[in-house]
Amino acid sequence: MNANQVPAPMAPAIDNNFVITIGRQFGSGGRELGKTIASRLGIAYYDKELLHEAARHAGVSKEFFEKSDEKFPSFLSGVLSFSMGFNPITCYSGSTSISDDSVYRSQSDFIHAIAARESCVIVGRTADYILRDHPRCINIFVHAPVEERVKRIMKRGDRTTPEQARALSDKTNKLRAAYYNFYTDKRWGDAASYDLTIDSSRMTMDAIAAVVQAYVEQRLASPIHPLQ
Repeated sequence: MNANQVPAPMAPAIDNNFVITIGRQFGSGGRELGKTIASRLGIAYYDKELLHEAARHAGVSKEFFEKSDEKFPSFLSGVLSFSMGFNPITCYSGSTSISDDSVYRSQSDFIHAIAARESCVIVGRTADYILRDHPRCINIFVHAPVEERVKRIMKRGDRTTPEQARALSDKTNKLRAAYYNFYTDKRWGDAASYDLTIDSSRMTMDAIAAVVQAYVEQRLASPIHPLQ
């Protein structure tokens, strides 16, 4: 195991809890899909909440966590170049950045805690890798053609021109890939790393959520009855 990878703890008593993790390209609607799935199944949803709760448990301001959210470790970003195809783990000999290490470990601890506590949807933060030993964890990756991502980014007001939206999507996806590839032994966006990969431009979010529910029920051999 590489020095920067968080070891999987002993599996807790999980009973019937299940977790759906969602990796996503920026602008693909992964967050919207996560909320739709959580609402449909009557389970908890975690995205930015992970940062705030992990920060609270660590006794650190949430702004401290947000600065490092799904970003390549700052102590390496200035000395190592990286791309979608380069994984700098081989150059890593141990953490020298207390802030980056503490953010990731605090988030990892909190993800383990909520997965043991309740069924939920978790977006991003290498949750699929952190929960790799969870017996009832379903991992999804959401993607979309760049033109569709650009439209979504502009529609929600993140950028005002197609050029700006595409540049933001490319930059954010590169950061997410570097973060994921650094902290795990898998490759971000590689279909082999997930149970389902979904093109969000092909159906409505409600229709995709229905497909995910059907998969989860077949996978867990149990119908899911949303909380009323």
